[in-house]
Amino acid sequence: MNIIDRVITEFDQGLRTVLAEAQSVRPFPDQGKAENEMSAEEKRHAAALMRINHSGEVCAQALYAGQAITSRNVETETALRHAAQEETEHLAWCEKRIRELGSHKSLLNPFWYAGSFTLGMVAGVLGDKWNLGFLAETEKQVGKHIEDHLQRLPEQDEKSRAVLEQMATDEARHADTAIKYGGAELPLPVKMAMKLTSKVMTGTVYWV
Repeated sequence: MNIIDRVITEFDQGLRTVLAEAQSVRPFPDQGKAENEMSAEEKRHAAALMRINHSGEVCAQALYAGQAITSRNVETETALRHAAQEETEHLAWCEKRIRELGSHKSLLNPFWYAGSFTLGMVAGVLGDKWNLGFLAETEKQVGKHIEDHLQRLPEQDEKSRAVLEQMATDEARHADTAIKYGGAELPLPVKMAMKLTSKVMTGTVYWV
């Protein structure tokens, strides 16, 4: 399969994943956790935070797909695809929780996916050390967002908390894997640009 066919196949699969309901192989982290009573405002706030995390996973999965296409190393591609599978599970966990809280996924997810997929392809073209470095930095920033959200969740929302805690564990492992395979430290301006883009995305998705 040539590069154009791979791009079309991956992008089509990605859009199906974004628009269809995601599936999880592992048990849902909130299984067995109580659905404690929350006010309407607390539910709205928790749902908005989970929507941000869901969109973050959409972006991460798109990055991995784009990077895997242009990766020049079989081991790197395998690691990227394994991480993408876990991101799909994160999508399923967040989707379920958003529904339980009576809200919806971001209407802009197809846009986030397209942009992240393109960015992932560019990172892959630059070479595996930068490809993996970009992956590691992405996961580190996602982990920081999750830590912040764990502090901002309503205290009694045990179900959302369980989901985010497992996601945080997975993201840290993905970052460690990327570094293990030779990921390079990204230049500071690139890190700052990533943070700024993330800030725009999270601020928008909280409401849309």
